[in-house]
Amino acid sequence: MQPIITIFTTPKPFKDAHIRTIQTNAIRSWALLKPAVEVVLIGEEEGVAEAADQAGVLYLPEVKRNQQGTPLISSLFSTGASVNTSPLLAYVNADILLFDDFLSCAQEILSQSQKFLIVGQRWDLNLTSLIDFSEGWQRRIKQQTQQEGWLHTRGGSDYFIYPRVCFQKIPDFAVGRAGWDNWMFYEARRQGWKTIDATPSIQIVHQNHDYSHLPGGQTHYRLPETTENVRLAGGRRTIFTLMDVDYEFRDGIVKKYPLSLKKLLREIEIFPLVRLNSMGLGHLFFAVFHPKQAVRELKKWAAARRKK
Repeated sequence: MQPIITIFTTPKPFKDAHIRTIQTNAIRSWALLKPAVEVVLIGEEEGVAEAADQAGVLYLPEVKRNQQGTPLISSLFSTGASVNTSPLLAYVNADILLFDDFLSCAQEILSQSQKFLIVGQRWDLNLTSLIDFSEGWQRRIKQQTQQEGWLHTRGGSDYFIYPRVCFQKIPDFAVGRAGWDNWMFYEARRQGWKTIDATPSIQIVHQNHDYSHLPGGQTHYRLPETTENVRLAGGRRTIFTLMDVDYEFRDGIVKKYPLSLKKLLREIEIFPLVRLNSMGLGHLFFAVFHPKQAVRELKKWAAARRKK
């Protein structure tokens, strides 16, 4: 059977016991979606090959990296697209649990649209042990999530589903650092693809963890590679979030996202970026909507220029 979706990711090293547990949980949940879904683990980090073998999924060790040794998003997306001809591709963070609705909703959206990006909020849940994947596991985890978990804020997305005709060219972003996921929203809107919030229909569960795997234990927002990601994306105006979608998938239908006053003002603000492809006007509109922040950014830019 030709897979409908190819899910690809690059897991963290399986050295830390908790990271090993939650990544094992996530990958096993994906593998249970086969054969309609093909799962690909990419990279030579410790334990990845063994995890792929145990879950019965594809393992590809080769991935291009930056000078710090961090895998590049461009290489991951290229590798993920190369393994088969599935109509849909999906990058998913390696700590995310997926359920049957991930596949069924993506199929339905594909039947209604041609070029799009599917994104959504996650549910956060503290899990410290391996999941019992016997019959009924999805119902049990969803029930536990409703009782103990919480819906994450409308920032970025932990998954990106798109047709293979989209995102064929991607800058050399560092994975696991901020900025690149925001660019995905921006690029989809700029290209005129439907940017679809599937939160009402696709439930994903993020298994909470700390940041001990990152340099100095810092969050990814504070790392130099994040600054480089933002530069590659085109600057701070490309930091789009789930607030910038223009469609949603609800009750089996792709429909325009509800237009509140806040949403209307944001659409006016980003109009030069997504409709006119003008970064200059984008800066101007940002300054009109956020004058104090624009002044702070200008002062920071001027100070950096003086140091050169």
